[in-house]
Amino acid sequence: MSPALPVGDPAPEDGALPASAAVGAHERALAFYLHVPFCRVRCGYCDFTTYTAEELGGAGSGSSRAGYAAVAEREVRMSAEVLAGAGAPARQVSTVFIGGGTPTLLPSGDLLRLVDAVRDVHGLAPGAEVTTEANPDSVTPASLAELAAGGVTRVSFGMQSAVPHVLATLDRTHDPARVPDVVRWAREAGLQVSLDLIYGTPGESRDDWRASLDAALACAPDHVSAYALVVEAGTRMAGQVRRGELALPDSDDLAAKYEDAGAALSAAGMEWYEVSNWAARPDARCRHNLSYWRADDWWGVGPGAHSHVGGVRWWNVKHPGAYSARLERGASPAHGREVLDDEARLVERVLLGVRLREGLPVGALPAEGRAELVGVVADGLVEPGPAGCAPERVVLTDRGRLLADGVVRRLLGW
Repeated sequence: MSPALPVGDPAPEDGALPASAAVGAHERALAFYLHVPFCRVRCGYCDFTTYTAEELGGAGSGSSRAGYAAVAEREVRMSAEVLAGAGAPARQVSTVFIGGGTPTLLPSGDLLRLVDAVRDVHGLAPGAEVTTEANPDSVTPASLAELAAGGVTRVSFGMQSAVPHVLATLDRTHDPARVPDVVRWAREAGLQVSLDLIYGTPGESRDDWRASLDAALACAPDHVSAYALVVEAGTRMAGQVRRGELALPDSDDLAAKYEDAGAALSAAGMEWYEVSNWAARPDARCRHNLSYWRADDWWGVGPGAHSHVGGVRWWNVKHPGAYSARLERGASPAHGREVLDDEARLVERVLLGVRLREGLPVGALPAEGRAELVGVVADGLVEPGPAGCAPERVVLTDRGRLLADGVVRRLLGW
């Protein structure tokens, strides 16, 4: 089952935003996330809004892969009316990210139809980053070339691991030997390549993890993401853990694997720019994710997709059938929303900004956080300023990255 929707206020039928959402909009980038909710199989750890064909049963045009692009395009076109209605200035879109699910289960032409809709409605900024996620077994040289010709600039492959028994535990279906091939095909098409890895799978040894890092680096990707596995309540894997069928690693194991990732990726010339993300060059950083971490505006298209504009956050209905039914009658697919107050926006700015290599201006901290800064520097969690002076920005040390959540709590005075 996909996750339950957050608790919030009901969203208006027409999706209208308060005028406060437009305040300062000219200073913020606008990004689009295009959600494709289809997968061939549901991985046991996944709690994203995704569905297999068996789960959907073909009810409603939005539940059909063949009809999905036409339905989602309606939300893209609706976005211009909603933003203009709030008084937001017209802005070109700086980044587009096609995620899922497995976006590349749809024909390349359908994905490009959605990108074209964003271009037609809002315009794409010069040099805009356009990324699609893909499973290694869901692309071909021809499909990648078609995506690149249509304006996609970057592909993010869900590699997860190079070790067959780890992939089996995660219910991943691709052959790890295929990863070098798909990377080569993407490069031949002119696409930047990111590889996504997961560490901390039950049964994964440190040697397994190091083998995955070595295999990823052998492909010379432009970008690597390495995330610790989080087993969410309600997933099949959570049930396996609860019944004692799988054992989760302890915090020491996760810390050691994170350090292994940092050492291997740094030795290969990749630099961390966010706690879980490394890039071979500054221009290889994922600009779309940076837009999230910097609290820009983004519109999420698709079932269960989340959006944020000027301190207003909303989320769409989850089921593709309900999603398409709303759009077909001209209503917004938004189910609920919340308007963040100043305190919530401050918490999010600290929570996200501290994770970045560029850090967070000290002036953005609450008074309690500024008072705590001397302590976190003394504890080796935040880099000191020049010549041991107080820092002007909060930048995590290597040890601080391991304990990032605790650092944030201290800087928020919790």
